[in-house]
Amino acid sequence: MDISLLLKIAGIGIIVAVSNQLLEKFEKAKEYAVYVSIAGIIIVLLMLINEMAALYEAVQTVFGI
Repeated sequence: MDISLLLKIAGIGIIVAVSNQLLEKFEKAKEYAVYVSIAGIIIVLLMLINEMAALYEAVQTVFGI
């Protein structure tokens, strides 16, 4: 895992946090703030799927499963 993945995740977190704060200031857009938060979590989880698959393969290789 290189540092670029961590920077991408941090960047997405900052964008989600700022947009969430901006949307919560408006009365009618509070539910959109929830949607933005959920979308941010899904995007990060999709980015981590490849890393989790690589970890699983490494564990299989080490233990000979």
